[in-house]
Amino acid sequence: MVAAPRSAAFTDRPTTSAPSGPLVARLLLGRRLRALREESRLTRGQAARAIGASTTKLSRMERGRTRFKARDVVALLTLYGVHDEAERATALALVDQSRAPGWWEDERELVPARERLYLSAEQSARLVRCFEPTTVPVLLQTPEYARADIARRHPAATDDELRRHVGLRLRRQRILRTRPRPVNLWVVLDEAVLWRPVGGTATMRAQIQHIIDVGRRPNVTVQIVPHTATGHLGDHPFTLVRFHQQGLPDLIYLDRPEGACYPSRPAQIERYWHAFNTLVTEAALPEHAPHILNRVLASY
Repeated sequence: MVAAPRSAAFTDRPTTSAPSGPLVARLLLGRRLRALREESRLTRGQAARAIGASTTKLSRMERGRTRFKARDVVALLTLYGVHDEAERATALALVDQSRAPGWWEDERELVPARERLYLSAEQSARLVRCFEPTTVPVLLQTPEYARADIARRHPAATDDELRRHVGLRLRRQRILRTRPRPVNLWVVLDEAVLWRPVGGTATMRAQIQHIIDVGRRPNVTVQIVPHTATGHLGDHPFTLVRFHQQGLPDLIYLDRPEGACYPSRPAQIERYWHAFNTLVTEAALPEHAPHILNRVLASY
């Protein structure tokens, strides 16, 4: 990694014109702290020991995977020779923003801890790319389909818990309608998902029609894989997120039965982009999706 020049510090920080949130603030601040450390020719271990932290903690800070404490950031800026008051003030402003509650905070108990990173990323995304071999993606679900899917996953859930879970999913979908820049969503969907009944015939008919309708939006692309294709790293869903801010690493989200996983090494990120691009070439063209969906719809 080439360290950012000192004069370019925080020039791409979040602004009111670009959707952002605590995750983006952490990523920006972490990236800048890493660049400053590398400019100072210090190893992570040396920098961590200098501020009384562990190497693991410093690594998480530089990757934006933890909340920041102002005293740690001040100590690092001093260690790295940053005395410019404007840059220090900007860094501390990012600390404050990184500690802001997530948008899902009022339903915190419904969100498993390891999924919170993805929910924050999704709301700050410029584009989202996902492959789904088992279930209609949450961003395309109707309330009825969502309720049936949640009830299947949480058979002991009460009616009130189901209502709250559905509400949380519907709030996630707002990113597709946000003005002036809604998220650009591209979904590759295994056709088997459309034939897998969730919630009964009426629910599936409404769900398929909803995919057709949402797919007409200029910021939404839907492709159907007629049969499970190769090149997607197995039969598991995966999602790629890219942010508005230049230079931030893409986020990979793997939803697995054992919990969420976030591969972060550049080679891993490249591997999943290659997998998605392979799926795009193996799936039916986007303009064929309405025909496929209507054919399936006519069979219900």
